[in-house]
Amino acid sequence: MSKKVVVVGGVAGGAGTAARVRRLDEQAEIVMFERGSHVSFSNCSLPYHLSGIVKECDDLVLMCPTAFAEQYNIDARVKSEVTKINREEKTVEVEKLGTGEVYKESYDKLVLSPGANPIKPGSIKGVNNENVFTIRNVDDIDRLHQYVETNNIKDIAVVGAGYIGVEIAENFVHSNKNVALIEAMDQVMQPLDFDMAQILHKELYDNGVDLLLSDPLTEVHDDHVVLKSGKKVDAGAVVLAIGVSPETELAEEAGLKIGETGGIEVNHNYVTSDPDIYAVGDVIEVYSRIARSKTRLPLAGPAQRQARAAANHIYNIPSTNNGVIGTSAIRAFNYNAGTTGLNEKQLIDAGISYDFVYVIPMDKVSLMPDANPLHFKLLYEVPTGKILGAQAVGKGNIDKRIDVIATSILLDATVQDLIESELAYAPLFSTPRNAVNQASLVANNLINNRYNQVPVTKVRELVEKDAFIVDVREDYEYEEGHLVNSVNIPLSQLRDRLDEIPKDEPVYLHCRSGQRSYNAVLALQGRGYDNVTNISGSFMGVCFYEFFLDQTTDRDKIVTEYNFE
Repeated sequence: MSKKVVVVGGVAGGAGTAARVRRLDEQAEIVMFERGSHVSFSNCSLPYHLSGIVKECDDLVLMCPTAFAEQYNIDARVKSEVTKINREEKTVEVEKLGTGEVYKESYDKLVLSPGANPIKPGSIKGVNNENVFTIRNVDDIDRLHQYVETNNIKDIAVVGAGYIGVEIAENFVHSNKNVALIEAMDQVMQPLDFDMAQILHKELYDNGVDLLLSDPLTEVHDDHVVLKSGKKVDAGAVVLAIGVSPETELAEEAGLKIGETGGIEVNHNYVTSDPDIYAVGDVIEVYSRIARSKTRLPLAGPAQRQARAAANHIYNIPSTNNGVIGTSAIRAFNYNAGTTGLNEKQLIDAGISYDFVYVIPMDKVSLMPDANPLHFKLLYEVPTGKILGAQAVGKGNIDKRIDVIATSILLDATVQDLIESELAYAPLFSTPRNAVNQASLVANNLINNRYNQVPVTKVRELVEKDAFIVDVREDYEYEEGHLVNSVNIPLSQLRDRLDEIPKDEPVYLHCRSGQRSYNAVLALQGRGYDNVTNISGSFMGVCFYEFFLDQTTDRDKIVTEYNFE
């Protein structure tokens, strides 16, 4: 007897499940309900319609109901909202939006993939004004685009500096709008650590984005918004991108168990507390492989894997559930950023003993005309060296470095394993010693106490305490910009000028990226210095870290000039 599988919600989770069921069972009856106008679209591409990278809204639609019917024999019904689950009789109640007609649909297996709702805090005055928008689907981005163009809006406030917020801000800048990016926290992109986020802060700032941090939105008016500080910001349109909450109302009303994080609780096969009901995608609670705790991860990649696993289980095909690690990437103008695993804040919250390295190699051989620095941060467990996460920011293809680390985490690899990883090289693609290899070598040295380091976040404190800091760059580099109290002793002169370096107090060394100063540290250690420390990230890292702080605070500069290139 063939099965009848009913799917609530489309896009990655719902459509992915339906398509996999069809591949497994040609005889199954598959019905997919979608409340919106489109059952399958590229929601991650939505912001790019604002700049014309995606020229037409219809280009965002991947498959229409007719294509689902003709190619997969799947009955996809749009503008159809499932309003109730009758678990005992195994039916759902469906309302045809626009007509008000309500009918029942039976199921053998039910898959819930309703996604998550954009958050609209009721505490914000004017949050429901007509010039306030949230982005979830094609209709939403079309409404925003039409409103801005029809009303000739020049000033846009984007509230929330996560993935969607940064992408919307960038695309509005590309369409010649004045953009304010408002964030209640002290940095953009929370998956990044504070030191790595500074690079994106500068890039946003350099491209004309009015970046307003640590200042939540409190009021929306027709032509401006008001922040908690009292600051008024011109804005004819406001986009809320401050996060999402799982759409669990249908599951809750049906008595399905909700997890501790607010998502639907599922087992390792994505079965809910009802054995005939599955749930996948943004609506569920998942397991963090590294933190070993429950979490939520609204990303398309995990949703597609969950969809396949749920469909497999319907047909008794085993799947492996490895938990989630949170791998993602984003572009902000000329810079790309990627992250995988846990960052420092998350590791501290999880109570995991860790350390990190921050290296800035070139992303390809420096002779190549498009070679650029790659900021790479690798986090690992102490004392095991087990890989816990990584972050990369640069103008090149940071994603392949992050993908290597994501795979390493899946395989429980250590920094020692990464040293021996054989990665593709040619001058146009990478360097012989890839950033991944280089970071793992540094981490291995730290684990084995070969030398000491301090992060860029501690440099201001060192400068203010008048610590003895040696800049081992060449004279001309030093003249272009340096820490205000540093002493310039180039690596090429170091061994002839040892009498200028004290042995009776701590000595901190830096260069441009950390490599020359590392060699200087080892040279000094080899000559009897036992209190020398390398500055991780070195001058380039310090410049990025301090730049945006100096733009937004009254703090004194600790660097004479900012030399980022």
